[in-house]
Amino acid sequence: QVQLVESGGGLVQAGGSLRLSCAASGRSFSVYAMGWFRQAPGKEREFVAAINWDGGRTFYTDSVKGRFTISRDNAKNTVYLQMNSLKPEDTAVYYCAADIDSYYKGSYYPYNRYEYDYWGQGTQVTVSS
Repeated sequence: QVQLVESGGGLVQAGGSLRLSCAASGRSFSVYAMGWFRQAPGKEREFVAAINWDGGRTFYTDSVKGRFTISRDNAKNTVYLQMNSLKPEDTAVYYCAADIDSYYKGSYYPYNRYEYDYWGQGTQVTVSS
């Protein structure tokens, strides 16, 4: 069982920045692929960013490229999402997710939410105009 706990959400003005953190339980964090997704009211949960097990590969949805950066610290069992130049359309609940078996399968589909095995409770990000 893997537990994920997000933090760092809040209210920020357009153009501002926030840094989300996701702390994971377990001793195998270094082989988990990690992702961030978000869900706005009345919309489907959508992919935001992902990072593979050693941080060597990162992936972003087009709308956040150049503004958001995903990173991880395997020594701290934590993944981060640095969000800069925030826009009102970034307002959503942000979820951290762990894909625990892509490392062993040798295949990785970071954009597909159904590939992720564990999810956090989410943290609210609100960007005012």
